[in-house]
Amino acid sequence: MASDAPGPTEEVGPSPDGSDLAVNPYDGLPFSSRYYTLLAQRRALPVWAARFSFLEQLESSPSGVVLVSGEPGSGKSTQIPQWCAEFALARGFQYGRVTVSQPQPLAALSLALRVADEMDLSLGHEVGYSIPLEDCTGPDTLLRFCWDKLLLQEAASARGAGAWGVLVLDEAQERTVASDVLQGLLRDAGLGNSLEGPRLVVVTDPAFEPKLSAFWGNPPVVRVARGPEEGPVPVYRDPAPTDLVGAACQAVLELHQGGAPGDVLVYLPSEEDILRCCECLRKEAEHLGPEVTQFQVLPLHAGLGRAVQAVYEDVEGGPRKVVVTHWLADSSFSIPSIHHVIDSGLELRNVYNPQIRAESQVMRPISKSQAEARRRRTKGSPLGSCLCLYPKSFLELRAPSVPPPRVCEENLSRLVLLLKRRHIAEPGECHFLDRPAPEALMQALEDLDYLAALDDDGDLSDLGVILSELPLPPELAKALLAACEFDCVDEMLTLAAMLTTASGFEGPPTCVEEAARRRALEHPDGDHSTLIQVYEAFIQTFGSEQNRKNLQRALVSGYFLKVARDTDGAGNYLLLTHKHVAQLSPSCCYRSRRPPAQPPPWVLYHNFSISQDNCLSIVSELEPHMLIELAPPYFLSNLPASESRDLLNQLREEMTGVSPGNEPPTQDLDLDDKDACALQ
Repeated sequence: MASDAPGPTEEVGPSPDGSDLAVNPYDGLPFSSRYYTLLAQRRALPVWAARFSFLEQLESSPSGVVLVSGEPGSGKSTQIPQWCAEFALARGFQYGRVTVSQPQPLAALSLALRVADEMDLSLGHEVGYSIPLEDCTGPDTLLRFCWDKLLLQEAASARGAGAWGVLVLDEAQERTVASDVLQGLLRDAGLGNSLEGPRLVVVTDPAFEPKLSAFWGNPPVVRVARGPEEGPVPVYRDPAPTDLVGAACQAVLELHQGGAPGDVLVYLPSEEDILRCCECLRKEAEHLGPEVTQFQVLPLHAGLGRAVQAVYEDVEGGPRKVVVTHWLADSSFSIPSIHHVIDSGLELRNVYNPQIRAESQVMRPISKSQAEARRRRTKGSPLGSCLCLYPKSFLELRAPSVPPPRVCEENLSRLVLLLKRRHIAEPGECHFLDRPAPEALMQALEDLDYLAALDDDGDLSDLGVILSELPLPPELAKALLAACEFDCVDEMLTLAAMLTTASGFEGPPTCVEEAARRRALEHPDGDHSTLIQVYEAFIQTFGSEQNRKNLQRALVSGYFLKVARDTDGAGNYLLLTHKHVAQLSPSCCYRSRRPPAQPPPWVLYHNFSISQDNCLSIVSELEPHMLIELAPPYFLSNLPASESRDLLNQLREEMTGVSPGNEPPTQDLDLDDKDACALQ
């Protein structure tokens, strides 16, 4: 295997004149002419020089682990998976297929599309992908690209991750929770105790290589040499513009009108900025004179789905592409036609605060390694350009060296549930690349205890085992199980899908007509029911009084931790679990009603952000007696002192005749009833 000979696909590849009838070893079909064209492009990538070294280390690594370190744009994400497939093919796939993890669903989709094209194979057959709400694989899939969260779910599930001959963890420097934890679980499992068996390939950039090497006990490292071009010298703006979107648009227009060849990649902080920038550029393009060629504006963000294919299509002779994106593109494979980069130097990230169970949207500088990686996204000759919309001192003084690990910035309830599923009694026992804060782990354990996912010994309860098998946040998973008892499973399944995908609304209405069409879809019960109504598009299947009440009960069963009360009748909501005051989001249906109605006195919410005027989003009215009926009594007893708690205690005493502190023992979950899930 470790030879300088081409891999299986190249040994039988067609000749330039097409004189032979060589076949693809993966599907037995003759190669197309496009395969040969793409093969020539692949051989020109910087990573190609490391091919022999990589295959040699993959075969001979004593630990079964190989690190690959290289700059962005070197071709790692597209070529390493194909070489792993060659390696597995040479072994007859006796240990299973090749699985490649990606930190973003969009990256898994776009890479699967590109690699299937390069390998001359059918997407969904020999090459496939697994992302939320879509599994494009089949029994013949040999190479699968998978979102790392789904892969972690599989690894922690009772079903296991299935047989894989090679597992590739790509973009490890992104420090996602799933990628970090997967490495910890694989290290604890003693991966690669012999030269036989599965292989693990961890792909990263040079800045993160030392930490990974130490974590894995100094395994073989394959370093991808930089290309002949070091990248353009960045041009800095000092002072930084106050309007980043306007400055980015102006820079794109100047580049285009100046005639510099090549496509443009624009980095902005948020998805909202991306949409504004795209709209502005499209309007400006309409006013270009006839002597100026047109350009194509393409957004790149998480909500695109298959539309991302247009970003990566290489159309010879087509208009210049201007790709507008944010931090997502840091973990996406490079676009070969990019010659110019415009970088805002900022990113908008959600950071979870366990003390108040809320996410903050934090605007912060990108890391130095991100800035360097973005500069190196430029390709081609003549050498392109990199415009930084910030002073050079901005990165030197404020930017960290590498991005912070997400395990220190996310809600860990789902992670702790999965670790408990793997019989890791204490989450701290897992090997983390960086250990999360103890208070974050404690808050996660407390939330799981409130949801009855843990037993008296701190292990998973029967309910917790079921929750761990569902690829949902624990509170949503419990609400879905509660729907069995309240006979609203279809509606809750629809709501769960709507809550775990991109919003069905693009943004606030921009005109009276659009606002009227949106109001026609709104449901009187609130945002949760509105999402179902958007999906169903008609009220006949969803609208009976009993059906609506049952859906509310199912939601309260999982989301009793996310309740707020209007303290003054003006929409100032005091959160039940801590003394923060919030308002309804501008997108909330209660705020768009005409004529304006009084805000509901009690609400259940899906998200709370403390950086956008302390907004509650995805909100529905709540009847407080449902909270008394369905929330654990000890949860109500542990609430911080407030008028809301006093009102609930008074209502509980009226309903049950039991005063606070004298609650009967909590009943366990009954899993013997085959027709319903009877929750406590």
